[in-house]
Amino acid sequence: MASTEAVTGVARIAEAFAASGKRAALMPYLMAGFPTLEQSLAVGQACVRSGADLLELGVPYSDPLADGPVIHEAGTRALAAGASVGGVLEVARALAPSVPVVLMCYANMVFAPGAEAFVARLAQSGACGLIVPDLPLEESSGVRDACDAHGLALVPLVAPTTTPERLRAIGAGARGFLYAVSVVGTTGERDTLQDRFAEVVARAKASTEVPVALGFGISTPEQARQAADTGADGVIVGTRLVRAAGESEDPAGAVGALVGELAVGLAPTDPVTAS
Repeated sequence: MASTEAVTGVARIAEAFAASGKRAALMPYLMAGFPTLEQSLAVGQACVRSGADLLELGVPYSDPLADGPVIHEAGTRALAAGASVGGVLEVARALAPSVPVVLMCYANMVFAPGAEAFVARLAQSGACGLIVPDLPLEESSGVRDACDAHGLALVPLVAPTTTPERLRAIGAGARGFLYAVSVVGTTGERDTLQDRFAEVVARAKASTEVPVALGFGISTPEQARQAADTGADGVIVGTRLVRAAGESEDPAGAVGALVGELAVGLAPTDPVTAS
């Protein structure tokens, strides 16, 4: 008889990394509620059709300290259009059967209703994990315990400036994957990153047993491939996709096309046939 035990969010994330078939798993970021809730759902569905292995779903917030100007503006517009946590979770619920969804939000949104209540509501949506960029290690235990109780991954971030001792502590407590920030600063597109990737990825991978996903500033298939070639297990792309959603009359089509290009960039190298 087949087991009826529910698959946890942590297990779904692990499977997505293991089964991507790419040089690194592809994880697009989208801002829920931008341009509208319905359009953001369509954007997420287009990402899945175009080769996304996981999705990072941003919750619009009035003071997004980790976000650059493009994502900040998208969140502001989403809030002005009436986006709410409840609406965002409905987007997550619709996407979750197709792909692991990891919610990205800020600490006030978690602590205002209480960590247990927030995480329980997140679990009910079918989402697999949670990223809270302004949640320091010292204050994370309650949220991590709530996530563990519901089978969700609390995904921590590490930066190029994270000290070795702190990196080891964060890596030891990581669930799902470790989010390695490629640069110092906020999210946004950048021209040259390859020289930074190798050291950031190597330090992160040495600190943890879960996959390492590299994000912040990656916007082109070439940069995604460079990240994978330095050993990253996953690649997160946000600003370029959010900008495309805001500039196009067909947000889902525009973002889907870009995600398709990124997926091609991360395709495994064809074996060389010796003559």
